[in-house]
This record gives sequence, structure tokens and C-alpha cells, in this order.
Amino acid sequence: MSIFKGSMNLPDPEKPALPAEEDAVLEKLAKKVVEWKMAVPAILFLESVKPLNFIGSQTMVFFEPIIQTVFNIKDYDTFRVVLEKRETIEVLLLKIESLDAVALSREKRIKKFMKTEKKSWKWYQRYLGVFLPKVTIPDDVLNPPEDKPATGGSPQ
Repeated sequence: MSIFKGSMNLPDPEKPALPAEEDAVLEKLAKKVVEWKMAVPAILFLESVKPLNFIGSQTMVFFEPIIQTVFNIKDYDTFRVVLEKRETIEVLLLKIESLDAVALSREKRIKKFMKTEKKSWKWYQRYLGVFLPKVTIPDDVLNPPEDKPATGGSPQ
């Protein structure tokens, strides 16, 4: 018997760290963070407040009546419950980092494609930016098969 509350054992790698509904909420949040290009500030913020995640969840309980009257957010309660667990912040960080790596590689491929595409343009299109041709980026540049984010269940 331990004097500490909770288990001090390492998590089982075969067992998923979070239930599917909670994992979906974290995935949705990570996608929004990367979509808004706020990955670096989010990672910095989450790393700095990692020890305070339970206090954050209790703050969400305090503000829940106000938020639920203004916004109808169905994932709010699920996210609050998720924040009560210690390993959640690390799982969210891993999701943000993996999705950001995919977005960064996509941006690099698009820039490389546009650089080669611009070589065929006329001088006034390239340097003055007038009468630009319509460019369609092929699907193999946007979504190659190896460009899937690694969805890890538990942090290492």
C-alpha cells in the first residue's frame, strides 16, 4: 500500500491511454491548433502548465455555466474530464507535434512544386506578379501516401 494517491506503475503499452471519445476530442483540438498555425505557442503553453492541468479542469468546472449559456459546446465536458488525468497533456502534445510535422512537410512540398512551376512562367508573371496563370497543385504533392500522422496511444 502506498501513501500516494494513484498508481506509480508504468502504463501498459498495449492498452490505449484514453478512451476513444476522449482521444477524438484531443485529436480535434490538435487539428485546430495546427490548422491555425499555433503549434509552437500551444506547445510552449502546454509544457509550462503541465503540472497545473487538474487546476485547469476545475477552473473549467467553475466557468461551465457561463460558457454553456453562451456557446453550445458538446465536447466541453469531455475535455474537462480529460484534463483531470495527468497523461493527457503529454498525449495532446504528441498529437500536436505529429500533425505539425505533417503540415510542415506538406508546406515544403508545395513550396518546392511552386518553385519549379514558376520557372516556366514569363518574366512579368514571375517578377511583377501580373497575369498569373492558374496553378493546380497535384494530389501527390498535397497528400502522398506516407504522409499519415503517427497516432500513438501512450507517451514514451
